[in-house]
Amino acid sequence: MDKEYLIQMWLTDKLSEQEMEVFKQFDDYSELTGIVENAKYFKASGFSTVADFETFSKRLENHAAPVRKLNWLKPFLRIASVFIVGLLLTYFFLFNKNVQVRTLAGEKTTIELPDASTVVVNALSEINYSKNKWNEKREVRLEGEAFFKVAKGAKFDVVTSEGVVSVVGTQFNVKQRGSYFEVECFEGFVKVTSQHTTEQLNAGDRYRVSDGTPSLGKTMYLNPQWTQNVSSFERVPLAEVFAELERQYNVKVRMENIIADQLFTGGFVHDSLENALKSISEPLNLGYRIETGNLVSIYPIDK
Repeated sequence: MDKEYLIQMWLTDKLSEQEMEVFKQFDDYSELTGIVENAKYFKASGFSTVADFETFSKRLENHAAPVRKLNWLKPFLRIASVFIVGLLLTYFFLFNKNVQVRTLAGEKTTIELPDASTVVVNALSEINYSKNKWNEKREVRLEGEAFFKVAKGAKFDVVTSEGVVSVVGTQFNVKQRGSYFEVECFEGFVKVTSQHTTEQLNAGDRYRVSDGTPSLGKTMYLNPQWTQNVSSFERVPLAEVFAELERQYNVKVRMENIIADQLFTGGFVHDSLENALKSISEPLNLGYRIETGNLVSIYPIDK
């Protein structure tokens, strides 16, 4: 059969089944169908189909013309790949921006979130959040301790390894150190969801998990005392008290013949290591030595 005739009939979708089988046997069948397929997506000319056989023949001739490989192709591809990588990095840093704040031993810092909420971050703590997704989801991830003053708006979540604290607008403190988890509400109310239970705290309420045991209590303060450079404790294991001392003074505490889980109620200041040690040791009849290399030894005093 005449090839040009078959092509004309194919363009007008008038091929019989027998003619189509012959048409598919042409060596350039894939090229012919490819040209028509590409014409559907060629938006610059406004055409979605091939106009006529003459136009198609010209395209076929151009398409079939041998193309000599150009030497500049490889360097061009290299430049293009570098450009694409640059665009991806720009997108990652500008449009997928995560904000991370870490504090050192003895350091506190205050940051403002995109909705004007504020967070005071205690020593050796870390928070992070997505700045660009903030309007969709107000969520802060916390390791350590922080005091939140949340602006009213959509739900606000503080996510820790031990539980999630959810609020709309309020003031509260979250502490997560290892398996020790504590939430104190100072204004409004918060919902705490942990592996143990779900609790709603009103202003003045405290929820704590220590040694795997959850408990509810009250706080006597209007705000966390550590924001005023005083660490305060109510029936907290001594190991956690000294761990907080280490965080505030960048020291290492060595307890000698001391029961680490005995409970302590009291506090210490953040501006004098000597005074802080006295505040902890004297009520418990303990002695201490400040040694070289930021080491502090704590031991019982013989009666």
